[in-house]
Amino acid sequence: MTDFAAILANLRRPRLLIRAARFGLQDYRRDRDLRRLLAIPTTAERNVPQLLAEEARLEEIRKTDDLNYPVARHIEVLVALIAEIRLLPRRVAV
Repeated sequence: MTDFAAILANLRRPRLLIRAARFGLQDYRRDRDLRRLLAIPTTAERNVPQLLAEEARLEEIRKTDDLNYPVARHIEVLVALIAEIRLLPRRVAV
């Protein structure tokens, strides 16, 4: 199993983008927001890889300075990603 929390911790994004995502967690509603972001939202274990892929795609657009970069969508994906990773069971160190 992939340690998604470690992947999230190692993401290097602009501070303002991360702060906006953390602020957005207050208003995040899983039932409403995931339907907007994923075709078929299911369990957190299945949603996280899809959200990671979408976030990586948006990050590539941001890095190319594309004028069509959807910053609001990037923040929404980061909010959902953080929230979904929090739903995953914690790994126990042995």
